[in-house]
Amino acid sequence: MIGISVITASYNSAATIRDCMESVRSQTVDSEHIIIDGGSTDGTLEIVNSFSYVSKIVSEADNGIYDAMNKGITMASGDVVGILNSDDFYAHPDVLTRVAQVFADRRIDSCYGDLNYVDPADTSRIIRRWKSRTFNRNNFYWGWMPPHPTFFVRRSVYEKYGKFDLTLGSSADYELMLRFLVKHKITTAYIPEVLVKMRVGGISNSSIKNRIEANRMDRKAWKANGLKLYPWTTIFKPLSKITQFYV
Repeated sequence: MIGISVITASYNSAATIRDCMESVRSQTVDSEHIIIDGGSTDGTLEIVNSFSYVSKIVSEADNGIYDAMNKGITMASGDVVGILNSDDFYAHPDVLTRVAQVFADRRIDSCYGDLNYVDPADTSRIIRRWKSRTFNRNNFYWGWMPPHPTFFVRRSVYEKYGKFDLTLGSSADYELMLRFLVKHKITTAYIPEVLVKMRVGGISNSSIKNRIEANRMDRKAWKANGLKLYPWTTIFKPLSKITQFYV
């Protein structure tokens, strides 16, 4: 059986982390759930500690969400690592079963699926649907990317090619997928169903200024990996993301 480690970074997440943890606990296969907390003071840890299934809990100051994720990856013991943010949750109880089935094929290094953005207060209300597609490496040159919360990777890939680059800000997840899937050409598989539900309100998309800064960091991600950046890559990236959303 494939062992799966789920990493959740949290900081003052009392309003949402229960949903996250309930979704992990309800999975039809067991996983190692690692909580990396940034020193919450709002009751987050009390909620976390009320779940006896949790494998490891760390609460200490960190250098942001990707630093916390890196800590979790270092601590992980599963064959496969997934990242589930504290305000996200799995779409149904068989998500990790689907993931384990994919990784039963030793030739597969990673997998991803679809994602729904939901209303923060009423998570049954879908705001946008991020419909991904079968992997084609060339799509990255047109701004495409998999939804990172649905991206599961063998732990051996992190050990070989590194973790999140903290200098890339909110584009650290984009850079990591670019590095793994384009630069190092790891194998991947698309699971054509919604795996994760995410509350709307991501930092990189919260304003025009933040979106411009995110695009600047995306360009930096290409350069950091020694990849040729075509002019249309970041011009079309916002449009490409829009075409992946369906109301």
